[in-house]
Amino acid sequence: MAAAGPGRWSLRSPALGVRYPVADMSLGVSARPFGPAVYRDRLRLAAREAAAHDLRALLITPSIDYAYLLGYLPPALERLTCLVLPADGVPSLVLPRLEEPLARHRLGQLADELDLVAWDETQDPFAVVNGRIAAVDGVRRVAVQDQMWATFVLRLRAALDPVDLVTAGACLASLRRVKSAEEVDRLRAAGEAADAAMHAITDERLSGRTEAEISVRVRTLLLEAGHDSADFAIVGSGPNSASPHHEPGERVLGPGDAIVLDIGGTRDGYCSDTTRTAFVGEPPAEFAELYEVLERAQAAACDAVRPGVAAEEVDAAARRIIEAAGHGSHFIHRTGHGIGMETHEEPYVVAGNREPLQAGHAFSIEPGIYVPGRWGARIEDIMVCTADGGERLNRTPRSLYLVA
Repeated sequence: MAAAGPGRWSLRSPALGVRYPVADMSLGVSARPFGPAVYRDRLRLAAREAAAHDLRALLITPSIDYAYLLGYLPPALERLTCLVLPADGVPSLVLPRLEEPLARHRLGQLADELDLVAWDETQDPFAVVNGRIAAVDGVRRVAVQDQMWATFVLRLRAALDPVDLVTAGACLASLRRVKSAEEVDRLRAAGEAADAAMHAITDERLSGRTEAEISVRVRTLLLEAGHDSADFAIVGSGPNSASPHHEPGERVLGPGDAIVLDIGGTRDGYCSDTTRTAFVGEPPAEFAELYEVLERAQAAACDAVRPGVAAEEVDAAARRIIEAAGHGSHFIHRTGHGIGMETHEEPYVVAGNREPLQAGHAFSIEPGIYVPGRWGARIEDIMVCTADGGERLNRTPRSLYLVA
């Protein structure tokens, strides 16, 4: 479970603690692109999805969707950069002239298969996009990528009128939710790096340190373990452990504290996310019993993963055990979220999602029990659905960590 935190840290920063916008680091220069054939195939499949949704084109500005399709992430500027991907025809990349050299460098061979249209400072880039759309026969509906800036959407709507603008989310999510073997390899490597950081922090003395100090230490450990950015390090202690997205503060850890450690980052363009629970000293019987319920619930959900099983059934497998133990009202979030180039993406493991799991789906399994004002606990592993079940990408022990 990741939360919006104080920003990503990079090994390239002059000092740990420099903050970067998410878009600047999600697929930075450190992430190795796949071969050109991968992006060529993704563009082809995205165009096919557009046609299947009765769309004449997709409009994609700098975002994770853009990086997924083209293999690099340009700066998100007030100047419009827009991939125009028709359902049938050659894709165009409309971009500021000053960004063209970077695009050609990062695209490599793929640049020869796109129509790069560089616009000058005195031109209207939205009119340029309209010119590319006008060349598409029978245009009625065009989709814009879900995270496009509102100012771009409004100006495109005005420029493309009377073309209908809709969201492109369904087209791209259907592609991104199923990971290739190469993508799973990168998720596996990110998971191993997060495990190394988790192993290191739970071997250290935590009592007498503030949540904020431990969070800083975790971020350092994530980078040392091979992450390109440390995206979040939730440290919730004592009553704060009952807040799933707690922001680490100045509370000093001491004997009798439960500690929820939820950590993750980005490595080679793909994300990690894992949670373990620790306790300072010996836990009382009440907490030990709560944690035993949580262990069984998390194991049951992981065991339920296999192709054809509805995502909501995995959620139910964990929830039934927690509810039977009398903690149903203390499990206040979904069991999991998809993960890949973003920490949260489809598929979501939640009641109401009847989507059947497929081999290549990657998602968290992270039930939690939170007793307000007292304590909380969560166990989180990243799972990949395989042809005959599921693979855990996190391998650190799931038992309660007893720390000094």
